[in-house]
Amino acid sequence: MKEAQKKDSLYPQKGLPDLLKDWLGSPIRKKVNAASENVKRQFYLSIFPAIGYTLQTKLAAIIAGNIAFYTDSVNTNLSSITSSIAYTQNQQVTLPVQSNIWSKNNKFNFQGDWRFYKYPQETYGLGSYNSYQNDGDLINYSYVRFYSILLRNIAKNVYAGAGYFLDYHFEIDEKGYSDGRVSDYQLYGAQSKTTSSGFGLDILYDSRTNSVNSSGGAYANILYRDNVSFLGSNSNWQSLLIDLRKYIRFPKNSNNVLGFWSYNWLILSGKPPYLIMPSTSWDTYTNTGRGYIQGRFRSFNMLYLESEYRFQLTRNGLLGGVVFANAEAFSEWPNNQNQFNKINPAVGTGLRVKLNKNSKTNLDIDYGFGMDGSHGLFVNIGEVF
Repeated sequence: MKEAQKKDSLYPQKGLPDLLKDWLGSPIRKKVNAASENVKRQFYLSIFPAIGYTLQTKLAAIIAGNIAFYTDSVNTNLSSITSSIAYTQNQQVTLPVQSNIWSKNNKFNFQGDWRFYKYPQETYGLGSYNSYQNDGDLINYSYVRFYSILLRNIAKNVYAGAGYFLDYHFEIDEKGYSDGRVSDYQLYGAQSKTTSSGFGLDILYDSRTNSVNSSGGAYANILYRDNVSFLGSNSNWQSLLIDLRKYIRFPKNSNNVLGFWSYNWLILSGKPPYLIMPSTSWDTYTNTGRGYIQGRFRSFNMLYLESEYRFQLTRNGLLGGVVFANAEAFSEWPNNQNQFNKINPAVGTGLRVKLNKNSKTNLDIDYGFGMDGSHGLFVNIGEVF
């Protein structure tokens, strides 16, 4: 760790704004005594307009942003708010806002996930054993998500709390198969609108100091969600989410990081609406399953594992690279809801461009390869996990 910091001082770190200043020129600025600055009270803003392409959206016009900040000058984790707005070639509109805010001395942690989507999307049935990439079923819908969680510190790096969760799908319209086949969506139970509303209990362990781009520590989150009809749900159903992450500097005296991620999403009882079931790339940051289109696999239970190696390409930290591998398994339907018959692996590599050297926010440009010829480009602001 100390060796890595020593190298940073020998080769000052730069982000994309610094590079633009070098190219365009900037006025000479007076040196500021670092001891007199309350650095941890600064806001670090990263905004990136772009033209993107993904398997799910095709071409997309995107404005993405990230604000990272400290709510107190000492002993407080870095807080962040990430958002983007996009309009795609598939006539999709997306507006997600995710927040992870820490109070003074990390006593409280507030997490928010709020979204509006107008979202034509193909689905590929339930389970993974009899799911085929060239057999998409187009469903048009609009979607509102409102998740809010408040956690309180109960021990070193350990938090517990509760939250409210709402998923509302409306204007649902299935195109269906041209040959007249009955889709899994119809067999499961087609609806014009669905509501899932309920409370959740959450326990969190987080020893990271930077949730945007961690270079060490660990993260473990267990969330139990109870959706109930008296809060507006179409039906009563319960789920369990287990999110585990570990970060290791490798080699120890470098800025390179080896990361591990396990994301397990289980329906414990009841029957959730089709569009809210565990599915590829429908985690909080839509990052699971690089190598497959969003919604490629869907079922009652999802098991997921990923590893990524992050390394610097330039000494000033402006450019970096990653290699990654992941695997996901979904339970079968309708007769084997707890049986996993197939593992779906993917591998890929990517480029990192530093947007903000203070918050270590990167622009991620990845290309992934899955099974059965699945492949595509994946773009993100902030690390995938």
